[in-house]
Amino acid sequence: MDHSSDDGAGYGGAAQDEAGARRRYRSVFLSDVHLGTRGCRADFLADFLRQVECERLYLVGDIVDGWRLRKSWYWDAHHDEVIRLVLRMARHGTEVVYIPGNHDEMFRDWLGLEVAGVRLAGEAEHLTADGRRLLVMHGDAFDSVVRYAKFIALLGDWAYDTALELNRLFNLARRRFGYPYWSLSQWLKRQVKGAVKAIDRFEGAVALEARKRGFDGVVCGHIHHAEMRVIDGVLYMNDGDWVESCTALVEHADGRFALVDWAAERRLSFFRPRARREEGRRPDARPAAEPA
Repeated sequence: MDHSSDDGAGYGGAAQDEAGARRRYRSVFLSDVHLGTRGCRADFLADFLRQVECERLYLVGDIVDGWRLRKSWYWDAHHDEVIRLVLRMARHGTEVVYIPGNHDEMFRDWLGLEVAGVRLAGEAEHLTADGRRLLVMHGDAFDSVVRYAKFIALLGDWAYDTALELNRLFNLARRRFGYPYWSLSQWLKRQVKGAVKAIDRFEGAVALEARKRGFDGVVCGHIHHAEMRVIDGVLYMNDGDWVESCTALVEHADGRFALVDWAAERRLSFFRPRARREEGRRPDARPAAEPA
């Protein structure tokens, strides 16, 4: 069901010509996939990428988690499949723009290059079908913790990973007693007043930057909080993540935007085990292609 509103933003918005057909969008925005971590739902993302076609695909940062891969190597067949599908889209005419974030900052040394049809950029300007100018960026430059105190950011990254592990154990217990999946880590984030205030400050700062530069709106990621709202006349859109929310931001042919909650739409279970051959840490494994 499409809940799009008059300002061109909404939730849902599946575009499907007929049963079984691929969904066709003008543009798709993805971020915070964190390939290389056990929490990454690359299996869900691969399912999404197999079902969509688009003219433009924006990878809005933290697609690959270089921080984690430097500490330990984790890469399974689902991770390979995500890379393969993105490169296939590029080969078949989709304009793919990769905007590195803080976790894949190593790719910022390659800005301006095009690798296997994927163009790397520090940020991008997107012109919507109805003529609006959007600033597209990861957003970590507006996170004062990441910008000015990287040690604290790394500590926060550890805390987030710990919360995800607690979330896994918590849901194992819920499953045993017949209860559905419920995100403990997201609930904790919402309950911490400081986290809520930080999200508000981040969203306000990003929207203000877009307004100062004359943009009609902004698309970003970074904080793992899917959202679409108007802030001081600027359309703020965050595409969420593929660790917990598993959301994508999509633009329809007429310029309307929607957040797609893929796990909910497809009724994908976070309890569902990955195929046995695709599990586990493989120290000798490498991606099938460079993540560009």
